[in-house]
Amino acid sequence: MKFRVGRAGRRIVPALVLAVALLASACGGSSIPRGAVVLIRAHGDINDVMARYLDRTLGDAERAHASLAVIELDTPGGFEASMRQIVQRIERTTVPVAVWVAPSGARAASAGTFITMAAGIAAMAQGTNIGAASPISSTGGNIGGTLGKKITNDAAAQIRSLAEQHGRNADWAEQAVREAVSITAQQAVQLHVVDFLANDPSQLIDGANGRTALVAGRPEVVRIAQGTPRAQLTMSPVDRFLNLLSDPNLAFTFLVLGGVLLLFELFHPGAIAPGVAGAILLILAFFSLGVLGVNVAGAVLIGAAFVLFVAELMVGGFGALGLGGAVALVVGGLMLTGGSGRGPGVSPWTVVPLALAVAAFFSFVFSALLRARRRASVTGAEGMLGRNGVARTELAPDGYVAVQGERWRATAEDGPVSAGTPVIVVAVEGLRLRVRPRQPAAQFPPPAVTGREQPPEGSNPKGGSA
Repeated sequence: MKFRVGRAGRRIVPALVLAVALLASACGGSSIPRGAVVLIRAHGDINDVMARYLDRTLGDAERAHASLAVIELDTPGGFEASMRQIVQRIERTTVPVAVWVAPSGARAASAGTFITMAAGIAAMAQGTNIGAASPISSTGGNIGGTLGKKITNDAAAQIRSLAEQHGRNADWAEQAVREAVSITAQQAVQLHVVDFLANDPSQLIDGANGRTALVAGRPEVVRIAQGTPRAQLTMSPVDRFLNLLSDPNLAFTFLVLGGVLLLFELFHPGAIAPGVAGAILLILAFFSLGVLGVNVAGAVLIGAAFVLFVAELMVGGFGALGLGGAVALVVGGLMLTGGSGRGPGVSPWTVVPLALAVAAFFSFVFSALLRARRRASVTGAEGMLGRNGVARTELAPDGYVAVQGERWRATAEDGPVSAGTPVIVVAVEGLRLRVRPRQPAAQFPPPAVTGREQPPEGSNPKGGSA
């Protein structure tokens, strides 16, 4: 018995295979040789997605009893909570961990400085830099007042503790937090901020071999035998997609566009595609905001902006409600991930143009759509009254008529009506019309003459015969 795949199946099966492959790449176990050196590429912002990725890959290294787990780091910084998760994961990992700031041109800034200090072995490539670890607000500004002092003192104490624990320059580490200083790779080695320079994985492995490093809180000598295999781990396509969603600008864009598309579906039901696309965008926005941390006040303002836009359409005002909605959308967008203290906020260059575009969209497209719907309300059953049509079959008294190019079941009110007779709609009963013949103007009798008697036909009005 042969199994045949139809035309639709030939399109569906590859998509299913791709989905299964992506799922396997994201969730499946890795094939790391036992005792290998595991190279983990960690490039990008420090966020919850990066924390989960490093947790999973360090777990893979532990299950393979790796000789060394190397985190190749290049980051501008990120969320304080995610950084603490990564630091804690490195400190409890049961295999030696090295953080390598690479390749040339990379940096371990802000949260990356803490992660580097937490490693049992720290190295940097030529042309890299480290530092600038001062805490900032989620909108990129300084944190003032008592709150700013508390956060700065807490961060300084943490990084100093990490540096002292691994025998590194604790004074410089604290200075990187309090004064936002940054240094090059050569300066980092000279100041004993990192252990050595390494421009490629081979130099890193050679520099780490034989060193003593803290592993799960205990000193341990790193032993890497000659010919030890290497395993390279990178983010899967799913990881990279989820990491992309952690961008606050993308979260705000998805949230606003999803709301607009859902409202479009509500005002124009039956389109289907805008509603489905809007729901997907809102789900992605909620995931992104879950990673970023959402400011409730900002979310409420964005919701209020949509309420004001809809109110503007319903009351047909002079733009005051629409203007208020645009202002609420701008302020809400700027506050959306601000105030959480976890990471960067939405850029004004994203918020302002998008808010103006949405306001214009509501003002022109949605208002035109609403006016069209209001006009369409009189084209249903009520709009059939008084319409002219033609009897397609004999109405005795039931039959069919054509009105505005549509075939309707009809009942004649004034007796039988022959096919082809012009009719007029006088009532609508569900899906049935009540009609009567439409008499042409020429068939109406002439008006009667009053005040004198009409002469008989064939007579001469002057008294003579015709």
